Amino acid sequence: MTEPAARKKIAILVDVQNIYYTTKQAFDKSFNYRKFIEYAKTQGDIVVANAYATRRDDDGQHKFQTMLKHIGFNVKLKNYIQRIDGSAKGDWDVGITIDAMDCAKDIDQLILLSGDGDFDLLLQKLRMDYEVNCQVFGVKRLTAQSLVNSANKYIPIDYDWLL
Repeated sequence: MTEPAARKKIAILVDVQNIYYTTKQAFDKSFNYRKFIEYAKTQGDIVVANAYATRRDDDGQHKFQTMLKHIGFNVKLKNYIQRIDGSAKGDWDVGITIDAMDCAKDIDQLILLSGDGDFDLLLQKLRMDYEVNCQVFGVKRLTAQSLVNSANKYIPIDYDWLL
């Protein structure tokens, strides 16, 4: 009798701010994380599921983060930085990259939710050096073409993926 094929080990990394703002800008709606996590479970065994967000004292944010935790995400928070010039920053690019590299040798597939072209080199590295299959979810008109080109598969966020 033959052994059943091993299920793929999957890491999910979500750039929460990017997904929030791009779905709001393009559709004026929010992303459906429950539907997404159900899809991801059909792809294999989720061994890492991180959602990267900015820390704010806001009831809506607390409820959202609690929901993410309830459906299986590890929520990582970073302080929102207000600059002297009035601009703000709450960027997780380096943290997402470090976590992706840390788990690369232990996964078969990475699912990245972001349209940020800064991640194109990360995906190229994961594919070439670790043979990780890379999927990207992003809003089509707001996702960098370089990121799409660096992924094995690009899944555009459209109305089917929204609340």
